[in-house]
Amino acid sequence: PACAPGNPLKSPTGITVSAQTYPIQVGGGGPGGTPNPSNVIAPGTNGVDSSISGADISTITSLGGGGGTGNGQLAPNGGSGGGAAHGSFSPGAGTANQGSDGGNGSGGSGNRSSGGGGGAGSAGGAAIRNVRGGLGGAGLSSSITGSSVNRSGGGGGSSHINTVATGGIGGGGNGAFSSTNATSGTTNTGGGGGAGSQLASSASGGSGIVILRMPTSDYT
Repeated sequence: PACAPGNPLKSPTGITVSAQTYPIQVGGGGPGGTPNPSNVIAPGTNGVDSSISGADISTITSLGGGGGTGNGQLAPNGGSGGGAAHGSFSPGAGTANQGSDGGNGSGGSGNRSSGGGGGAGSAGGAAIRNVRGGLGGAGLSSSITGSSVNRSGGGGGSSHINTVATGGIGGGGNGAFSSTNATSGTTNTGGGGGAGSQLASSASGGSGIVILRMPTSDYT
Protein backbone atom coordinates (compact mmCIF):
# COMPACT_ATOMS: atom_id res chain seq x y z
CA PRO A 1 0.00 0.00 0.00
CA ALA A 2 0.94 3.55 -0.62
CA CYS A 3 3.48 5.55 1.28
CA ALA A 4 2.21 8.78 2.74
CA PRO A 5 4.00 12.09 2.87
CA GLY A 6 5.00 14.09 5.87
CA ASN A 7 3.69 17.66 5.87
CA PRO A 8 6.24 20.30 4.82
CA LEU A 9 3.55 22.96 5.21
CA LYS A 10 3.87 23.39 8.97
CA SER A 11 4.44 27.15 8.91
CA PRO A 12 5.10 28.97 12.19
CA THR A 13 5.63 32.71 11.81
CA GLY A 14 7.10 35.55 13.84
CA ILE A 15 10.26 33.68 14.87
CA THR A 16 13.10 35.94 16.00
CA VAL A 17 16.57 34.67 15.07
CA SER A 18 20.07 35.82 16.00
CA ALA A 19 23.57 35.53 14.57
CA GLN A 20 24.23 31.84 15.04
CA THR A 21 24.00 28.55 13.15
CA TYR A 22 20.59 26.88 12.96
CA PRO A 23 20.77 23.16 12.13
CA ILE A 24 18.22 22.21 9.46
CA GLN A 25 17.36 18.67 8.41
CA VAL A 26 15.59 18.01 5.13
CA GLY A 27 14.02 14.59 5.52
CA GLY A 28 14.50 11.99 2.81
CA GLY A 29 11.63 10.02 1.37
CA GLY A 30 11.17 6.45 2.60
CA PRO A 31 12.25 3.73 0.14
CA GLY A 32 9.68 1.46 -1.44
CA GLY A 33 9.58 -2.33 -1.27
CA THR A 34 9.79 -5.08 -3.86
CA PRO A 35 7.90 -8.39 -4.05
CA ASN A 36 9.94 -11.33 -2.82
CA PRO A 37 10.21 -14.66 -4.71
CA SER A 38 7.00 -15.85 -3.02
CA ASN A 39 5.16 -12.79 -4.40
CA VAL A 40 4.57 -11.39 -0.93
CA ILE A 41 4.44 -7.59 -0.81
CA ALA A 42 7.41 -6.11 1.02
CA PRO A 43 6.56 -3.10 3.18
CA GLY A 44 7.95 0.36 2.51
CA THR A 45 9.69 2.53 5.10
CA ASN A 46 8.55 5.70 6.85
CA GLY A 47 9.95 8.99 5.60
CA VAL A 48 12.52 10.92 7.63
CA ASP A 49 11.44 13.95 9.71
CA SER A 50 12.30 17.49 8.56
CA SER A 51 13.27 19.98 11.25
CA ILE A 52 14.95 23.24 12.26
CA SER A 53 16.44 23.90 15.68
CA GLY A 54 18.60 26.41 17.53
CA ALA A 55 19.64 27.63 20.96
CA ASP A 56 17.00 30.38 21.08
CA ILE A 57 14.06 28.75 19.27
CA SER A 58 11.92 25.71 19.97
CA THR A 59 12.68 22.86 17.60
CA ILE A 60 10.12 22.68 14.78
CA THR A 61 9.57 19.22 13.34
CA SER A 62 7.49 17.98 10.43
CA LEU A 63 7.09 14.21 10.72
CA GLY A 64 7.93 11.87 7.88
CA GLY A 65 5.03 10.01 6.32
CA GLY A 66 3.91 6.49 7.15
CA GLY A 67 5.34 3.84 4.83
CA GLY A 68 3.36 1.25 2.94
CA THR A 69 2.59 -2.10 4.53
CA GLY A 70 3.01 -5.72 3.53
CA ASN A 71 0.30 -8.38 3.57
CA GLY A 72 -1.19 -9.01 6.99
CA GLN A 73 0.30 -5.91 8.60
CA LEU A 74 -1.12 -2.68 9.94
CA ALA A 75 -0.24 0.45 7.97
CA PRO A 76 2.23 2.76 9.77
CA ASN A 77 1.27 6.12 11.26
CA GLY A 78 3.20 9.29 10.41
CA GLY A 79 2.86 12.93 9.43
CA SER A 80 0.22 11.42 7.15
CA GLY A 81 -0.82 7.77 7.39
CA GLY A 82 0.02 4.98 4.97
CA GLY A 83 -2.73 3.29 2.97
CA ALA A 84 -4.17 -0.03 4.14
CA ALA A 85 -3.61 -3.40 2.54
CA HIS A 86 -6.59 -5.28 1.09
CA GLY A 87 -8.89 -6.95 3.58
CA SER A 88 -9.88 -5.68 7.00
CA PHE A 89 -6.59 -4.05 7.97
CA SER A 90 -6.69 -0.43 9.14
CA PRO A 91 -4.89 2.44 7.37
CA GLY A 92 -2.23 4.47 9.14
CA ALA A 93 -3.22 7.59 11.07
CA GLY A 94 -2.01 11.09 10.30
CA THR A 95 -0.79 13.56 12.93
CA ALA A 96 -2.97 16.49 13.99
CA ASN A 97 -2.08 19.75 12.19
CA GLN A 98 0.32 17.90 9.89
CA GLY A 99 -1.48 15.38 7.72
CA SER A 100 -4.36 12.98 7.11
CA ASP A 101 -5.16 9.30 7.48
CA GLY A 102 -4.56 6.72 4.78
CA GLY A 103 -7.38 5.05 2.86
CA ASN A 104 -8.96 1.63 3.31
CA GLY A 105 -8.08 -1.36 1.14
CA SER A 106 -10.68 -3.44 -0.68
CA GLY A 107 -12.28 -6.42 1.02
CA GLY A 108 -13.82 -9.63 -0.22
CA SER A 109 -12.78 -11.86 -3.08
CA GLY A 110 -11.71 -10.87 -6.57
CA ASN A 111 -9.23 -8.14 -7.35
CA ARG A 112 -7.39 -7.06 -4.24
CA SER A 113 -6.48 -3.39 -4.14
CA SER A 114 -4.82 -1.19 -1.52
CA GLY A 115 -5.82 2.20 -0.15
CA GLY A 116 -4.18 5.50 -1.04
CA GLY A 117 -1.76 7.32 1.25
CA GLY A 118 -3.00 10.33 3.19
CA GLY A 119 -2.08 13.84 2.05
CA ALA A 120 -1.62 17.11 3.88
CA GLY A 121 -5.04 18.29 2.74
CA SER A 122 -7.22 15.17 2.68
CA ALA A 123 -7.31 11.49 3.57
CA GLY A 124 -6.25 8.79 1.15
CA GLY A 125 -9.02 7.30 -0.97
CA ALA A 126 -10.47 3.86 -0.35
CA ALA A 127 -9.75 1.11 -2.85
CA ILE A 128 -12.61 -0.02 -5.07
CA ARG A 129 -12.66 -3.80 -5.48
CA ASN A 130 -12.33 -4.96 -9.09
CA VAL A 131 -11.89 -1.32 -10.23
CA ARG A 132 -8.69 0.29 -8.89
CA GLY A 133 -6.65 1.13 -5.81
CA GLY A 134 -7.40 4.15 -3.66
CA LEU A 135 -6.43 7.60 -4.91
CA GLY A 136 -3.73 9.47 -3.02
CA GLY A 137 -4.93 12.20 -0.66
CA ALA A 138 -4.57 15.79 -1.85
CA GLY A 139 -1.73 17.97 -0.63
CA LEU A 140 -1.94 21.64 0.32
CA SER A 141 -1.07 24.83 -1.52
CA SER A 142 1.40 27.33 -0.04
CA SER A 143 2.64 30.68 -1.39
CA ILE A 144 5.60 31.05 0.98
CA THR A 145 7.97 31.16 -2.02
CA GLY A 146 5.96 33.93 -3.69
CA SER A 147 3.86 31.71 -5.94
CA SER A 148 1.33 28.99 -5.16
CA VAL A 149 2.83 25.47 -5.00
CA ASN A 150 1.08 22.25 -3.99
CA ARG A 151 3.05 19.89 -1.77
CA SER A 152 2.59 16.76 0.30
CA GLY A 153 0.20 14.67 -1.80
CA GLY A 154 -0.32 11.00 -0.90
CA GLY A 155 0.74 8.06 -3.04
CA GLY A 156 -1.85 6.10 -5.02
CA GLY A 157 -2.89 2.56 -4.09
CA SER A 158 -2.24 -0.54 -6.19
CA SER A 159 -4.39 -2.98 -8.13
CA HIS A 160 -3.91 -6.18 -10.12
CA ILE A 161 -6.08 -4.94 -12.97
CA ASN A 162 -5.10 -2.50 -15.68
CA THR A 163 -6.31 0.71 -14.03
CA VAL A 164 -3.98 3.20 -12.33
CA ALA A 165 -4.74 4.93 -9.02
CA THR A 166 -3.17 8.36 -9.29
CA GLY A 167 -1.23 10.10 -6.53
CA GLY A 168 -2.64 13.18 -4.83
CA ILE A 169 -1.95 16.67 -6.16
CA GLY A 170 1.24 17.89 -4.54
CA GLY A 171 3.81 15.33 -5.66
CA GLY A 172 2.12 11.99 -4.90
CA GLY A 173 3.24 9.06 -7.08
CA ASN A 174 0.90 6.70 -8.94
CA GLY A 175 0.20 3.21 -7.65
CA ALA A 176 1.24 0.02 -9.43
CA PHE A 177 -1.31 -1.70 -11.64
CA SER A 178 -1.22 -5.07 -13.33
CA SER A 179 2.57 -5.67 -13.66
CA THR A 180 3.48 -1.96 -14.05
CA ASN A 181 5.61 -0.59 -11.21
CA ALA A 182 4.54 2.39 -9.10
CA THR A 183 6.06 5.86 -9.50
CA SER A 184 7.94 7.84 -6.87
CA GLY A 185 6.85 10.94 -5.01
CA THR A 186 8.27 14.19 -6.38
CA THR A 187 11.55 15.41 -4.89
CA ASN A 188 11.34 18.32 -2.41
CA THR A 189 7.57 18.11 -2.10
CA GLY A 190 7.19 15.43 0.55
CA GLY A 191 4.93 13.56 -1.89
CA GLY A 192 4.20 9.91 -1.11
CA GLY A 193 5.38 7.03 -3.27
CA GLY A 194 2.88 4.82 -5.08
CA ALA A 195 1.90 1.40 -3.74
CA GLY A 196 3.21 -1.88 -5.06
CA SER A 197 1.51 -5.25 -5.49
CA GLN A 198 2.46 -8.92 -5.62
CA LEU A 199 3.45 -8.38 -9.26
CA ALA A 200 5.02 -4.90 -9.23
CA SER A 201 7.32 -2.84 -7.03
CA SER A 202 6.28 0.09 -4.87
CA ALA A 203 8.10 3.42 -5.11
CA SER A 204 9.98 5.78 -2.83
CA GLY A 205 8.51 8.89 -1.28
CA GLY A 206 9.80 12.32 -2.31
CA SER A 207 12.21 14.17 -0.05
CA GLY A 208 10.89 17.01 2.11
CA ILE A 209 11.75 20.69 2.02
CA VAL A 210 12.45 23.43 4.56
CA ILE A 211 11.76 27.01 3.45
CA LEU A 212 12.77 30.15 5.36
CA ARG A 213 11.14 33.47 4.48
CA MET A 214 12.40 36.81 5.77
CA PRO A 215 12.75 40.45 4.62
CA THR A 216 15.57 40.92 2.14
CA SER A 217 17.02 43.63 4.39
CA ASP A 218 17.49 41.06 7.16
CA TYR A 219 19.26 38.49 5.02
CA THR A 220 22.92 38.15 4.04
